[in-house]
Amino acid sequence: MSRQKFVNRKRELKFLEGRYQSRKAELIIIYGRRRIGKTELILQFARDKPHVYFLATEKPYHENLRELQRLLAEFLGDELFGRIAFDDIDELLIAFAERIQDERVVLVVDEFPLLIERYRPILSLLQKAWDLKLSKSRIMLILCGSSVSAMETEVLSYKSPLYGRRSGQWRLTEIPFFHIGEFLPGYPVEDLVKVWGVTGGIPAYLLQFSPEKSFDENVVDSVLSKGAFLYEEAEILLREELREPANYFAILEAIASGRSRFGEIVNSTGLDKSLVSKYLSVLQRLGIVRREVPVTATAKEASKRGLYFIDDNYFAFWFRYVLPNRSYLEAGLAEEVWGRSREDFKAYMGRVFERLVGSPEVFIELTGFRFTKLGRWWKKGEEIDLVALNEREKRALFVEVKWKELSEREARGILKDLDRKAELVGLDGWEMSYGLVAKGVEGKEELKKDYLVWDLEDFERLISHKSEV
Repeated sequence: MSRQKFVNRKRELKFLEGRYQSRKAELIIIYGRRRIGKTELILQFARDKPHVYFLATEKPYHENLRELQRLLAEFLGDELFGRIAFDDIDELLIAFAERIQDERVVLVVDEFPLLIERYRPILSLLQKAWDLKLSKSRIMLILCGSSVSAMETEVLSYKSPLYGRRSGQWRLTEIPFFHIGEFLPGYPVEDLVKVWGVTGGIPAYLLQFSPEKSFDENVVDSVLSKGAFLYEEAEILLREELREPANYFAILEAIASGRSRFGEIVNSTGLDKSLVSKYLSVLQRLGIVRREVPVTATAKEASKRGLYFIDDNYFAFWFRYVLPNRSYLEAGLAEEVWGRSREDFKAYMGRVFERLVGSPEVFIELTGFRFTKLGRWWKKGEEIDLVALNEREKRALFVEVKWKELSEREARGILKDLDRKAELVGLDGWEMSYGLVAKGVEGKEELKKDYLVWDLEDFERLISHKSEV
């Protein structure tokens, strides 16, 4: 059975098709973290179009240039073009644009940051080629990269020579939860939520899990076993993306161990406050860490009351279960480590399930509530898992999220307490509703007479609906 999959990138394909149909010169930037599916997206888009796909490597700049020239010559069917001595990429691309004249061609330069790293003038040379010739042609040039920081600072920023030339950009994000079952046909919805808690919606990570194996077997074989694809992936990613991985490691370890306040992270790492602040900003920009503030906080309160959490599920799992158990895992004791981690994993999944329900696309699909703000609320020892505010209509939906099976009595107790806590939020005069999301809720229909209640059956219904669309 083939494990190659291309799942739910309709919006991205529509964006690229729209730019292609413009029939004018296009300079498109596609970027996103490693393994997110950028190359597969671009190849899917270009497969039925005249195109050249070039993957930059860590070889010297001029070796990359020769390889690009070879591919362009092959596309043109012109051996002579492959023998011309081009000193730089601007000369090569201008000559190529002259050969194709008014033909619509997609030219993809993948892992573009590697070229920048090898030869910084390439940015100015590309600007020159674009301004002199490419912008007047019908070429669609796609620059793609996995180094988010390099793409944002070197290509997209105001200081970049390419600034103002691009006609569009797209940061590729994870596959939405409701589509990950397409990677694991036959998996029950509870296991799909747990898979999401380990891999997030990263296509390459989901492909490591086999639908023929149980969830526990997949975790042991694909994440916790030495030599497995996901065993060292977190370290590889941090080393490739960041200049001082050891310091970022220390910060992520501190957060994974429950230190969520800025001061606690500073004390745990022993790093200077200004450095911790800088590193946290980078981790937030990369989507690895998230800073949360109470959903009703003012700007002044938000500056003081933020809590930090690992927002990337794979990193959260890795720092909680792989790194602390490295000695045992290196010794081949993956099954034993997972066996004694299962109870803690239930607590871990509580937070994961809360974040899943609190992700905007899931929350809207599940509840149908249109919000202007969505997040947690806490104050003086009281906490509400999710508060959705519609500030225009002065409506609020308060939701508790529990990763457990609840009896009707337990559910009613949670909802009554939610009613009490909601009064503390201070939304006098607002229309307020109260809801509960759990793995399963006994007496759900009876509870629905007074409250809003959802469980995994509702997730299953939405997954089935999405797969049919």
